[in-house]
Amino acid sequence: MMVAGVGCIVFGIMPKVMSIVFAIGTISFALMQMCQVYDGNNITLKRLRRIMIFANIAFIISGLLMIENVYHFFFPFVANTMEGYNNYVHVVHNNWVVALLVGAVLEIYTTHRIGYVMKKEEEQNS
Repeated sequence: MMVAGVGCIVFGIMPKVMSIVFAIGTISFALMQMCQVYDGNNITLKRLRRIMIFANIAFIISGLLMIENVYHFFFPFVANTMEGYNNYVHVVHNNWVVALLVGAVLEIYTTHRIGYVMKKEEEQNS
């Protein structure tokens, strides 16, 4: 859902629907990862889990920013003046891409790093 939503938004295919699809996908992905727990004592794995939580928050923020970018819910309230319009454009306009990039980079890093640490831990235990 996340990939389909981003792809369609980038190519301009049904942006109003696909922004909602992307947001639902990000929330589903974040909830799925929150259901996975680590009960061990390895400090590195606990740290990587916290980084994953931050990446999930970045994904959810990107979904919310994408919805705001498409629907402009807050635009009439914020853009009353030129300064308000400037602030809105700097904070919201297409900045969902930045939040998505941060989340994706952190997710890739933690996924590879967790695999490496768990493999190393198994080798030490055997």
